Amino acid sequence: MAGVGKLLKQAQKMQKQMEAIQAELAETILDVSSGGGAVQVKISAQGEFQSFKLDPEFLKEDAEFVEETLLAAVQEAAAKAKETSEEAMGAVTGGMGGFPGLM
Repeated sequence: MAGVGKLLKQAQKMQKQMEAIQAELAETILDVSSGGGAVQVKISAQGEFQSFKLDPEFLKEDAEFVEETLLAAVQEAAAKAKETSEEAMGAVTGGMGGFPGLM
């Protein structure tokens, strides 16, 4: 059963690394802009939106265009946060993909 103890220690080490990465991701803020800078979104790498900024001139545009541009900015920000998070977590879990219940 020595192999099980070693595996358990590796899992505990990985859990600590994952917790450290999660804390780092929470502090990592990504900036995304859309519509030529008319919409700016800040989001944490964990996917928590931090702020939106809109150019006042942009709001004078057609409502449908404003809606489409806002949606594109939010979608891009969410995708960028997800990608950043997956890359960071993959660095820790890369060698453990074959174990059920882990990432």
